Amino acid sequence: METKEALLSETVAINTIASATLEGVTVRPITVEATFTKGLPGFSVVGLAGNDIQEARERVKAALITNGFVFPPLKITVNLAPSDARKSGTHFDLPIALLIALNKESIEREDLYVFGELGLDGRIKSSSQLFPLLLSLKEQGKIRRAMVPAEAMEYLRHIPGIEYLPVANLQEAIAALRGEPGIVTPEGSDYEGEVLELKGTRYFYRREYPEDFAEVKGQELAKRAALIAAAGMHNLLMEGSPGCGKSMIAKRLRHILPPLTEEELLAVAKHQFLDGQIPDFQPLRPARAPHHTATSASIFGGGTHQAKIGEIALAHHGMVFFDELPHFSKNVLEALREPMQDRRVHIARVNSKVSYEADFMFVAAMNPCPCGNLLAKERACRCSEAEIKRYRNRLSDPFLDRIDLFVTMQEVEAEDRGSVSSAQMHEGVLEAFIRQKERGQERLNGKLSEAEVERFCRLDQEAEQILAQAVQRFALSHRSIVSIKKVARTIADLEGSEKIGRKALLEALSYRRRK
Repeated sequence: METKEALLSETVAINTIASATLEGVTVRPITVEATFTKGLPGFSVVGLAGNDIQEARERVKAALITNGFVFPPLKITVNLAPSDARKSGTHFDLPIALLIALNKESIEREDLYVFGELGLDGRIKSSSQLFPLLLSLKEQGKIRRAMVPAEAMEYLRHIPGIEYLPVANLQEAIAALRGEPGIVTPEGSDYEGEVLELKGTRYFYRREYPEDFAEVKGQELAKRAALIAAAGMHNLLMEGSPGCGKSMIAKRLRHILPPLTEEELLAVAKHQFLDGQIPDFQPLRPARAPHHTATSASIFGGGTHQAKIGEIALAHHGMVFFDELPHFSKNVLEALREPMQDRRVHIARVNSKVSYEADFMFVAAMNPCPCGNLLAKERACRCSEAEIKRYRNRLSDPFLDRIDLFVTMQEVEAEDRGSVSSAQMHEGVLEAFIRQKERGQERLNGKLSEAEVERFCRLDQEAEQILAQAVQRFALSHRSIVSIKKVARTIADLEGSEKIGRKALLEALSYRRRK
C-alpha cells in the first residue's frame, strides 16, 4: 500500500520563478509558484492579485494553446508570495506561462527574475512598469540576471550591472529557461551630447539651444539672476508687467542647466515610465509647467485608489515653472513648501502611502498687481490698494522664504537689445559646476544641507561683518541666512573665487525679497 508521502509526490509538483511588483515607487520581490493537482480542471491565481493579473489566465491559456502546448487537465493553482502584499502588472504573464508549460520539469533558476506580458499568439511584450522594476531592484542590489522582452532592450540596456536574457516569444523563453545560451550584458550606455568627467564620475549634457537668451531684449538683471539660479539650481521668482520677458527667460533656463550623472538620468527616466511616458534618454533636465488651474492631485500626485505620480515628482532633477504664481490655489502653494524643503513628495491614501523623490529647481513668475500695470510707465494701474494687498497675500512668508532669488523686471524699452547668448551663459554654468564638484560637493549649491553650507560656503572676514549687519538690519530668519550664503557661494563660483567675498555677498543680498 502506497504511503501518503508517495501519493503526494505523484500528484503535487511545485516550481517557483522570481518576479517583482511595484508598491508606489518601491519594488517588492515576488515568488510565483504553481501546483498541479488531480481534481476538477481549473486555473486560479491567488495572493492578492490585481485585475490585470487575474486577466492573465486568459492570455496565458491562449498563448500556450496557440504555440502547441496541451493545457494540463489538472487543478492549477498559482500563488504570488508573499500573499499579504497587493500585486499588479501584466509582466506576471510570462512567469505564470512558464510554470504551466514546464510543469513536468524541474526549474532551478533561483537567481533569475522573469518579466513579460504575453500576446495571444505567444509574443512577449514590454510594459511601463518594467524599467522602474529593474532599476529599483538594481539599486537595492537584489538582481543579477533577468529574462525580459527583447523589445524592451532598447531602454533596459541603459541599466548597468544586470545580465539579460532577451526573449521575443514563448518558445524562446522556454529554451532560455532550460539553459540555452543568449545572455546579453550591456557594457554601459552612451548618451547623445557631451561628456564631462570629474573625479571618476561622468556627467552628460548638451549644447543645443532651440530657444536662446540672445532673443531676450534688455532685462540684464533678470538674466544675471537666471544664470545664478541655473548654476546652483536655486529657486527663482520673477515679478514684472505682462510681456516683459518672464516666461521667455523661464523657457530658456532648461537648456543651460548643469550636467547630469547616469544615475540622475535613470532616475528621471524611471519617473517618466511611472507616468506612462517613453523616455528618450537625452541628457537634458526635465522641465514641467503646470497651469494655475491644475488640481492639487495632478501637481503633487494622487488618485482615488492609487497614488500616481504628479508634476512635482516628474520635475525630479529638473525644474518646475509656475506662471501667474498668485493665481495658483492657496492649498497648492502651501503644500509646495514641504517638497521644496525636503526634496520629496509624500502622498497618503487609504490604499497606499507613497513617497516620490522631487529634487527640483522652482521657478515662478507673477505680475506686480491683478491688472499687471503697477510697474508700467505708460499704462495706469486700475487696482486699489486693498486688491493689491489681497493679491500679494496669497503668497505666505514661509513659502516665499524658500525662494532664493527675487527679481523685479522693468518694461522693455525700444532701444533694448539682446546681449548674452544661451551658449555663453551655459559656459558659465559649466565652469561653476566644475568648481562645485572639484570642491567635493555631491549636491549643487542650491541644494546643500545646513552642515554642508557650513563646510563649503565660507565667507571672508569682511563678508562676515556685512552679513552680521544685514541680519540685524533686515531681521533675517535662519533660513534666509542659509539661502544668502548658498547664493553668494554660486556667485563666487561664477567669478572663480575660492572664498565668498564682499562683492558676492552684496550681490546675493540684493536678490532678497523686499518686504
